[in-house]
Amino acid sequence: MKAYRIKVLTLWIVATIICTTGLNARKITVTGKVTDAKYGSAVTGCSILVKGTHTGTLSGVDGKYSINVEKGKTLVFSLVGFETQEFKTQDTVLNVSLTRKEEILLTVNVMEDMEEIKEDVALVGYSPVKKQIMSAPIMSIPPPPQMEVNTEEYNSKSENRFKFVTEAPLSTFSIDVDAAAYGNMRRFINQGKLPPADAIRTEEFINYFSYNYEKPAGKDPVKISAETGECPWNSQHRLVRIGLKAKEIADDKLPPSNLVFLIDVSGSMYGATRLELVKSSLKLLINNLRKQDRVAVVVYAGSAGEVLPSTSGSDRQKIREVLDNLAAGGSTAGGEGIRLAYKIAEKNFIKKGNNRIILCTDGDFNVGVSSQQELEKLIEEKRQSGVFLTVLGYGMGNYKDNKMQTLAEKGNGNHAYIDNLQEANKVLVSEFGGTVHAVAKDVKLQIEFNPSQVQAYRLIGYESRLLRDEDFNDDTKDAGEMGAGHRVTAFYEIVPTGVKFTGAGSVDSLKYQKTPKKELPVYTDSKELMTVKLRYKEPDGDTSRKIELAVTDAKNSSVSSDFRFAAAVAMFGQLLGNSAFRGDATFDKVISLAKTALDNDEQGYRREFVRLVEVANQLTIDN
Repeated sequence: MKAYRIKVLTLWIVATIICTTGLNARKITVTGKVTDAKYGSAVTGCSILVKGTHTGTLSGVDGKYSINVEKGKTLVFSLVGFETQEFKTQDTVLNVSLTRKEEILLTVNVMEDMEEIKEDVALVGYSPVKKQIMSAPIMSIPPPPQMEVNTEEYNSKSENRFKFVTEAPLSTFSIDVDAAAYGNMRRFINQGKLPPADAIRTEEFINYFSYNYEKPAGKDPVKISAETGECPWNSQHRLVRIGLKAKEIADDKLPPSNLVFLIDVSGSMYGATRLELVKSSLKLLINNLRKQDRVAVVVYAGSAGEVLPSTSGSDRQKIREVLDNLAAGGSTAGGEGIRLAYKIAEKNFIKKGNNRIILCTDGDFNVGVSSQQELEKLIEEKRQSGVFLTVLGYGMGNYKDNKMQTLAEKGNGNHAYIDNLQEANKVLVSEFGGTVHAVAKDVKLQIEFNPSQVQAYRLIGYESRLLRDEDFNDDTKDAGEMGAGHRVTAFYEIVPTGVKFTGAGSVDSLKYQKTPKKELPVYTDSKELMTVKLRYKEPDGDTSRKIELAVTDAKNSSVSSDFRFAAAVAMFGQLLGNSAFRGDATFDKVISLAKTALDNDEQGYRREFVRLVEVANQLTIDN
């Protein structure tokens, strides 16, 4: 009997220890908000990692997060540009304020720290089997390499130069609504380094921001406006800002969408800022889909396959589950994926609807169709189908910006670089209509300058969008699209008549032939600086329409805050791109001018711009 009591007592003690241990190790759900200690604003994309594990999450667009963790474990909060902070979990609520680093230093471990967020990832093999998730775990992902070789690619460019009006009175180009170069620049600066000059597309910096342009009121879906003012980097010159505004359509009034998510799941897409960010980005878009909208999902690695047939937008959970099951591994057969995506988009084509492929990739195509020339030929062929293309760029270190540009420019599409969840929210939620629904295509601009008022001019940016003058009236020539509510801005720096100028250059007289002297043209007595002409087509049309606006120089009028801010952005782009025409531009001048124009900044993008310029200025000094 005594032995029995001892046995019972022993079992009770063991059970008590187990229960006590279980209580001490119990899991809790910790929620909270990550904010910027300096500004008090929400911090998006902060990595929250359970110390010593691969378990983690990211803060959302509102700075909020939620994570399951054993009580007493330590959470590590980290984001490039902020001091890393650690907190031991005791309560279920943990709000964190991140402190900015005084100097942002780039280390090769920044990316490695972020990549650890992905938990229980496996390499996945794909086969061309349709209508099923083609996942077959074959081994665990090894830790990220200690150093990643930079293989990013950018198109080289030749900056637009000044042209004399008497020799080239017309300037013609395709509009560009892309803003990828701005997001890419922000990524570089937040990593503590300046972007390469070829990564700078000043027009995309300018078009990243919203401006208050007059809305179209008549039958045309686009409205032209213009404003003139002093050039801030050369007081002898004038700036002309041309603004376009597309008609707005409320999200609930948009026509039904036939979307195909084309997702790169190759090995180069592994990581928190690649495939994991793709999933989070597309989930934001899914939240805004309606019953009449449809989504199919195509993935590609070594081969391509359809992992979700066209599904109603109301079945959000089904779409989310498909995204959650994706994992990275293998080579990159991007061309095959593009072909399959167009095939599926055409199969489910909605007449008078929004038919669009949303491609999410780092652009690192290396199997099959992979060169820029091959991709250009493929996309030019497919754009005749009436399916539009949105290109979302992700990743760093191997980002192929040149291929992304080719796809967007040749595919009746647009291009954005997603460096964090906040940018994904901007592109896919706040600007949803403009990103995915075109109201005008093949939009071209042609400006005729008045030689009696303008001696010379240069277009700032748009180097890859230039057209021949005769292309303006040629409806077979491709040009850019404008989405619902989109704004497009273009700056011309002009040299007024009477100002001493030799910036357009000159050549010696020819030795072996005599060129007859040209008769001087007869100028009109018009006081107009220029006439802006625009051509566009309806999204499903083949014949263009033309609208015009005459522009005069209001020399004694003050300019708007939008003009000042856009001019500051243009100046910043020319500094980063080391422009030969930057004049007396400085980073301090950019900051001062931008700070006079922060009134139209509900989302805080303009203030973020000022911070980026301040950091770039410091990086320039350090270098």
